[in-house]
Amino acid sequence: MHRLIEKGLMFGNLIRVDSLVLVERYNRALKHLTGKQTKQDAFHIDISGYSPEIGDELDDPLYLNHAGVNRQFILLTTEQAGAPLLNAKFSTARGILKQFITENRAELFALTTRDAVAGELVNSVYLADNPARLFDIRKVKIEADTTSGTVAMADKLGKKIDQFKTEQDAWFDDVLIAEMIGMAKQTGDVMRNPVRLRQMEFDQDNFWTDLFGGIYLFRGVEHPAAIAASDKDDLGKLPIDFTFDLKDRSAIAKFLSLNNLVEPIIDARGVDAAAILHQKMDFIVMEVAATMGENLTGATRRDLRRLGRQYAALLPEAWQGLAALVRWAEEDGPWPKITSEHPAYFYTLRAKPHADADLVNMLLAELTPLDIRQLFICHKEVFYRAYATWADEKRAYVADFLDREYQVDKAGTREALFGHEAPMEEPRAKRQPDLITRVGPWGAVGRRS
Repeated sequence: MHRLIEKGLMFGNLIRVDSLVLVERYNRALKHLTGKQTKQDAFHIDISGYSPEIGDELDDPLYLNHAGVNRQFILLTTEQAGAPLLNAKFSTARGILKQFITENRAELFALTTRDAVAGELVNSVYLADNPARLFDIRKVKIEADTTSGTVAMADKLGKKIDQFKTEQDAWFDDVLIAEMIGMAKQTGDVMRNPVRLRQMEFDQDNFWTDLFGGIYLFRGVEHPAAIAASDKDDLGKLPIDFTFDLKDRSAIAKFLSLNNLVEPIIDARGVDAAAILHQKMDFIVMEVAATMGENLTGATRRDLRRLGRQYAALLPEAWQGLAALVRWAEEDGPWPKITSEHPAYFYTLRAKPHADADLVNMLLAELTPLDIRQLFICHKEVFYRAYATWADEKRAYVADFLDREYQVDKAGTREALFGHEAPMEEPRAKRQPDLITRVGPWGAVGRRS
């Protein structure tokens, strides 16, 4: 992984912690949350305060995420809002943390000037020991305070102030006044500088989890389903009518269409569809060339066209389907019939602009693993696992391409590919599923009784 790290494609945008004061605050918060402490005097943290160096030291990559379902966090600075979330087990976690920091930025800035803020994304499931338990996760609340309890103390002080203002003869209550003075020494002036954090709650209807081999759970759509990255039969009985895995291509295509979650790239507004398809074709050529042992260092698009001609007989059906679509778009060729069972089908789609666009693009990225750019942008956990298995020729090309073509303009690349920035995850009212049919729109495929 050294190439990715050197180019900032892995562990990029982490926050460096190297001052004695911040390290001491971090240790207090770590002790408060886990009972553990670090001996390191410099390390990096992500948006949740997780440090890969401390994870190695403790031999526990989940030291702030017990059992993968209870994400705790340590905030030393509001700048963590721009950091990634490492070892993500749920797709919604980073969006929740980012929104919490953003909406409480002034309060958190004031609190972190004196102490670390420690907290947890709280749900009612403490251990997801089987896939069915994931369905018990309905809401996530955020609980947070400084290690010295400043927020809780400020709340108590606020109530004391209200008591002082409303109770008769409170001016003569020496005990009440002494209590307020003592609390104010710890919290400061809560009337001029409130330290109350917003109470935030998030519905968890649609999400991806890395647990159990990876599962996409869609409950807040008109036609709900679960989609497993591994064999669906290994999941056992689930409390949802339809369960698919990535081999159920037609069923997944029908699910995406019925819920109006995707659109063909070729029909999308504001994008150069042909250029996007050409790039996807280049990635497929690169895969074939790397398999044949070609040196791809510094390979340009012209080099890939040459390699495509050289290995034309080996180019897979996915490349042929995309090429036919490009001929239709650019050369007035015949309209290609690309069904959901065609290997090129999911390469021709992108998420429509809606609240779950990021989640849908994650799913599409996993269905189109040869599109290394979308896989990196939309599903880094799967990208890193795949990268570790690739030939060195492919690793070198991919790292160089992402550094050269993506790192220089991340926002522009996302806009060119997806046409919109994915909206921040918001608390949303759950929609009741439409009782379209007790048989279901996918027939008997993957049905769970």
